[in-house]
Order: sequence, then structure tokens, then C-alpha cells
Amino acid sequence: MILDSKIPEGPLEKKWQNHKANIRLVNPANKRNIDVIVVGTGLAGSSAAASLAEMGYNVKAFCFQDSPRRAHSIAAQGGINAAKNYQNDGDSVYRLFYDTIKGGDYRSREANVYRLAEVSANIIDQAVAQGVPFARDYGGNLDNRSFGGVQVSRTFYAKGQTGQQLLLGAYSALSRQISKGKVKMYNRHEMLEIVMVDGKARGIIARNLVTGEIQRHGAHAVVLASGGYGNVFFLSTNAMGSNGSAAWKAHRKGAHFANPCFTQIHPTCIPVSGEHQSKLTLMSESLRNDGRIWVPKDIKDAEAIRAGKLKPTDLPEEKRDYYLERRYPSFGNLVPRDVASRAAKERCDEGYGVNATGEAVYLDFAAAIERYGKTEANIKGIENPSAEEIRKLGKAVVEAKYGNLFAMYEKIVDDNPYETPMMIYPAVHYTMGGIWVDYNLMTSVPGLFALGEANFSDHGANRLGASALMQGLADGYFVIPYTIGDYLADEIRTGAIDTNHEAFAQAEAEVKGTIDKLMNTVGEHSVDHYHKKLGHIMWNKCGMARNAESLKEAISEIQALRAEFWQKVRVPGGAMEMNPELDKAMRVADFMELGELMCMDALTREESCGGHFREEFQTEEGEALRRDDDFAFVSAWKYNGEPKDAELVKEDLIFDNVELKTRSYK
Repeated sequence: MILDSKIPEGPLEKKWQNHKANIRLVNPANKRNIDVIVVGTGLAGSSAAASLAEMGYNVKAFCFQDSPRRAHSIAAQGGINAAKNYQNDGDSVYRLFYDTIKGGDYRSREANVYRLAEVSANIIDQAVAQGVPFARDYGGNLDNRSFGGVQVSRTFYAKGQTGQQLLLGAYSALSRQISKGKVKMYNRHEMLEIVMVDGKARGIIARNLVTGEIQRHGAHAVVLASGGYGNVFFLSTNAMGSNGSAAWKAHRKGAHFANPCFTQIHPTCIPVSGEHQSKLTLMSESLRNDGRIWVPKDIKDAEAIRAGKLKPTDLPEEKRDYYLERRYPSFGNLVPRDVASRAAKERCDEGYGVNATGEAVYLDFAAAIERYGKTEANIKGIENPSAEEIRKLGKAVVEAKYGNLFAMYEKIVDDNPYETPMMIYPAVHYTMGGIWVDYNLMTSVPGLFALGEANFSDHGANRLGASALMQGLADGYFVIPYTIGDYLADEIRTGAIDTNHEAFAQAEAEVKGTIDKLMNTVGEHSVDHYHKKLGHIMWNKCGMARNAESLKEAISEIQALRAEFWQKVRVPGGAMEMNPELDKAMRVADFMELGELMCMDALTREESCGGHFREEFQTEEGEALRRDDDFAFVSAWKYNGEPKDAELVKEDLIFDNVELKTRSYK
């Protein structure tokens, strides 16, 4: 099978403009007769639903939360990238494009990434118009900071609440359309199946999570904006309700699943504290602007710290190993996430970890506090300020920039990060894999589109920090409003979708069959019991590092675990009522299959690139070793019944505008 990416002809910088100029349109009168379903109401979903409704389409929007404002996009902290060059430090659309391609270790489409960079500036203007309170400098201009993998300042931010503020902006636009009746909002509803009629996506089967009612919803097109699948690992930075079920249901109905093994490990998370932990907390990458990451140089000092016999503040500078600055002098603490994560793992594996488990490194702000304090003293005309004055002034600056993040850390860890370095360790965060889409964001299923983290994205094998919000809003505000019209132009005479069609009845029966099977299993173990077991397998054998032997073991273990799950899981309560355990059980059932496909994909890709690190393929210095001659492709998996039977379909990646070369951040 050949996948048609539908990349427009012409020069890279002209593709999107030419595509928009020649794409088919739907006139306003016809839009009033076309229905679109949007699944998910995070940044991608809310912006898409609001935009499509504003254009005149009739939109149904679904979220499993009690409000779109509870979407996981709200948890994004650090910022959003855009090539506006406000800092006059050499940024440009091409620079953002190049940094993103390089950061993703050359495993993404040039055309898609360039479009993302091109529309990025529009996103900021849109957000400002919606009232998003971006930080501003002393002159009132929008402020920027740097994130990992770049040497410019292009990240716009609202303290440590950027995702929240952007989501409130998108939610306000969505709410306006809800009040006008152009969007019908279905809160506390979860999509459980895609309905196919004559080879096209024509609707969904949804469950009311409050009453348990199974519902049929028809539409001329379905847009999935349902986020990523990081919770397959159980412990991750994702909200506990985040899941991959919508994408997996689409996969089972014919949508190819692309690059499932490309999982991002975030380097600055609060370390695991115990066996009973249910999720992990992210510390924003923005902290790496000012925080310095280190471990003791001497392993005996590390042992003393772990034993509680030595404090990090007792260790002088000459006894600290600022290992990112040592290994990557050009980028230092702002190397990409995959590089920083593996470097932390290497130090901890060698015995230099600083918490009780040995799996933590320090993120230290002492130098930043002193630097800012001296600057503030100069500004205020304080001559010969004392160390205490400098510290007080510097602390105020750091608090203004990161205060809410520091407060969150102190509340969780019960330690003051102004006085003692934070402890951090890598954890599962974002997923670069997802549903395969073409240039128009349509999946391999006609009429089914995927946006934001739900698609295999524009990030290749590793996402640069602050690019997730950029992609979600780019897809929702500036891409899908154009590209969906090209498909819907053929639907103006279709008429309303009949939910009494046999295909809807069959899909509903399949959903009810799955629910009945789960409810009638007289098991002995909770859903979390199986989810934790799956998470352990995935983290230990398909996490920060993988190898052929461990991946084969993981596949076998997941198959056995899945079989046991369907025999021994226990789901209390009833089906026709609010039942979070049932909701969870259906999601974990999907994770069981997705996890196996992730391991298969990782086993098949015999190279290291970005977040996919095969131990057999690394340089002498321990860096990722790509094999461009054999693996410069998107791995798109076709569903054939069981994950083990999935068919690998390759989309070759062509690089005409950047040179394929080994990444270097030194």
C-alpha cells in the first residue's frame, strides 16, 4: 500500500500559500448544511471547533471532562514558540523550521514543519487578540525566553501557566459559538467508536459518562483532537484521565498508526517517590533557562547525599559536575529533551544519583539568584551590596519568573527550591507518534481528520519544548479550517447523516458487547493492577532505552498480560451509571494493544533517533546513531486484527532543504 501525503508541489516556502490559493472551498450557504464532529476540546480541539463553527459549519464537540477548560492542555507550563524575532537575535521562519527538523532528529516531513513555522506568528497575534496575558518586558513588548534545542529566544509565555491561559482564550472562542448554537457541546461524553459508512467516517458512538447511555452521532466529517497516549506507561506527566482510546479506535477502523515508539521523556520532572504514586509532576523546561543541572563529581559525595550525611549546599563548586555544560558547551543546560534525559540517566546509572532511589539530579538556581541580584543592585544604585541583599533582590526576580512553579515544587516535595536545589529526573511526557495524516491532516480513512498530539505530528522523533502548544493551535486555527473544505466540497449534496443506518447499529452493538464483556468478567484484580503492570513493562523495556532482547520480552509479556486482563479484571458498579472504573477499564484495554504495537515499532526500527534510543545503535560517546539509508521513513502501521499482525507501511521522508547529518549540540 502506498500512502499519499498530498504534499503540494513547488518551493518549500510557497507550498502552503499555493495550496490555500488552489484548494476547493465550500460556500457559506452550503456550510450551514454540513455537520462536523470534533472529539477533544484541548487547544487543538477547542480552536478547531470554534473556527469551524465561526465559518458556518454545524459542530458537535465532545470531551470526557466536565468542561473543556479541564483538558490536559491546561497543564502546559513553559510557553509557546513563534518565529517573530522580537529579541532581534537572528530568528526567522526558516530557523524555527530548521531547529524543529533537527530537534526531531530528521524524522519529520519538511513541508509540514515549514508550514508550522510559517503560521506560528499568527498564533501569537490570535492569542493576544483573545486577551492571553503573555509576559511583557519593561517597555510593554511581549517577552520571550529560550527553550531546549535552540539558540534564540522565541518562546512566549504567561509565567508558568501558558497552557492554561491559551486554553482559556480558545475556550472563550468556543463558548461564543456554543452560545450562538453553532457548537453543541457534549461534556462528560467519551467517544467509543468511529462509524464507517461506504468507506467514509460518518459519525461516532459515544457514551454519556454520567448516565451510561450509549448514543449515536452522525456527521459529514470527524475530527480527532484527543491528545497523546503517554499514560500507557501508567506513570507519566499526563492527567490521569488522558488516554489514547480515540486514536486507537480510529486505528482499528483503518487509520494507520504512525511512529508509535516515538515517546518523549521529559528531563525535568519531580522524581518518583513511592510504589503507590499515581502520576508524576512536570517542572517546566523554562526552568532550564536559569537552573543549572549537576551531580557530585565524586561518587562518595553522591553516596553521602543519598544517606542524608551531606547536603547539596555543602558541596563547593569544584566538587560539582555540571554535566550538560561539560558535554554540550554550545547549548549547555538547554539541549533538547531527549539528550538531557539520557544524560541524566547515564549519570544516575553510574551511581551519581542524589535521592534515596538514586534516580535524581539537581536543578540549581543559586547562580541565577546571584546574577539577577547583582543586576538589580546596579539598577537600584546600591553600591557594595551585601551577599544577603544580592540574594534578596535575586530571589525576587526568580520568584517573578517562576514563582508558581517553585510553589508547586515546595508543596509536593516539602523543600524550599530557593534555598536547596530542586531534584529532578526524566519521565514520560509527550508522544510524537499518533494517527498518520496527510498534508491536509486527513487520516488514511476518508473524512477522518486528526489534529495536535493525536496525529503523528510535526515533531519527528523528539519534540522541542514549547512546540506542542504551537502545533495544536496551528492545526486548529490555521490549517484544518482550510483543508477540511477540500474534502467537504464533495459533501454538499449528501444531506444529513442517518444514524439509523445499519453501520451505526453495528458499531453500537460492538461497543455494548465490549462493555458487557468487561462487566461480566468475574475477576479478582482491579484495573489499576493491570495498568501498573503494563506500565512497568513499558518503562523498563520500552522507555528511555530499548534493545532487541528486552523488546521481544515486552511483546510476549504484554500479550500474556492482556489475556489475563480479559479473564481476571474486576470492574465494580454498573454500566448504566457513572462508573469511572468502567471508563478506565476500556482505556486500559486499548493501552494493552497499543503498548504491544509500540514495542513492535521500536523493535523494527533498528536505529536510534531522538526519543527512540536502541542501545545497540549509539556512538562511542553514547549519542543516538541514526541509519538514514534504511530508516528515513515514517512507520505507518495498518491494523489487521491483532497488534502482532499489523502491517508496516513506509512513507519515505525526502529532505530537499536541509542536510541530513548527525545532530550536534556541542
